[in-house]
Amino acid sequence: MTPISLTSSVLSNPKLTPLDRAKQLTATLLSERSEASGALLARQLHEVLRALDASDRHGFQRYLATEFQPDRAALCAAAERYLADGTAEAAAALARAADPPRQELLRRINMAPGGTGALMAMRSEIASWLRGEPELKLLDADLKHLFASWFNRGFIELKRLDWQTPAAVLEKLIAYEAVHEIKGWDDLRRRLAPDRRCFAFFHPALPGEPLIFVEVALVQGLATAMPPLLARETDEEAARAQAARADTAIFYSISNCQDGLRGVAFGNLLIKQVVEELKAEFPQLKRFSTLSPVPGFRRWLGPRLANGSDPDAALLPQLESGDWWNDPTQSEKLRAPLLRLCARYLTRPPSIRVDPVARFHLGNGARLERINWLGNSAPRGIQESFGIMVNYLYDRDAINDNHEAFVRDGTVVRSPEVDALLQS
Repeated sequence: MTPISLTSSVLSNPKLTPLDRAKQLTATLLSERSEASGALLARQLHEVLRALDASDRHGFQRYLATEFQPDRAALCAAAERYLADGTAEAAAALARAADPPRQELLRRINMAPGGTGALMAMRSEIASWLRGEPELKLLDADLKHLFASWFNRGFIELKRLDWQTPAAVLEKLIAYEAVHEIKGWDDLRRRLAPDRRCFAFFHPALPGEPLIFVEVALVQGLATAMPPLLARETDEEAARAQAARADTAIFYSISNCQDGLRGVAFGNLLIKQVVEELKAEFPQLKRFSTLSPVPGFRRWLGPRLANGSDPDAALLPQLESGDWWNDPTQSEKLRAPLLRLCARYLTRPPSIRVDPVARFHLGNGARLERINWLGNSAPRGIQESFGIMVNYLYDRDAINDNHEAFVRDGTVVRSPEVDALLQS
């Protein structure tokens, strides 16, 4: 029986459950040698998968994770050959033997229209199961491995988004914004004004779907607080004049849009490419900096103050009382100790490796430039870091050295201003 006729019998067999139908189509797809027939099988498999309920989808994911392992005998033989002679040919044979058939299966599933998006959705869905079902980590790792190849720099495209961008894409910016909520179309219009820029990466397999985007403000000097960056500016001519005068580009929000691509690095590439785009458009720009949250600071500080062992433990009752940040007298008393504690948090391992934003920017070669008091007094900013925000400065001449220092031994390259906080 040919694979196509076998497929027809699978699809028309009323005795098969939807999950069994999906499993049989999957096995047939992996055995198919014709590219045209494989593409047809992949489309039919996708139709069956779309009809599965949540329980059956989970069962199918477990099926992918537990089946399609490397052939044990072939892998052992290849390993013994490599240990015996260590040649390049033996190493290549070992790599082929270790490559799980599951990866080839996933490549074939990807042949169908919409295959990439379906596999991303699968990886997003299994994330909630990984801790309790470690066998699913094999499937997760294979998907991540393939995505890292499919979404490399040769395939993704940088685009500037503005008010002329299709509304369907702009709606997704509102939905995906992960740092500073976009409160409707008026707020979005301000973020796309002449003295603002927004750039995103796209992939041809996902037209109209941003992978990651960054929002930039063109200002004079380092921005130290969010309200001025988010304030509405109704005069477009004034905004154009501001852009022409700007000497600093502030990256104030970076949002990953696709949970299924978690762990696939885009941010470093995005920042570096946007810096080049901005430098070409605005040659007068001298500084490229972030205004970033410190999302792990409160979680780190709370236990240290609560156990009473820290000299600043007396701060805790004040930090838990009312709207202290709206009381100038009370907040001024907290300013120096909290800035000092935040400087310690951001410069001393292992805490620095826990904070995701710091780890991202320092790992990409930025310098810890300034720690800003009450840079964001919105509820989320207070909850995460008592309103403190940070400038990470990207100096194009020092990025590589800074990156090497951080990766090699955790050295945080920082400004004299931050050093002064540590010594206060």
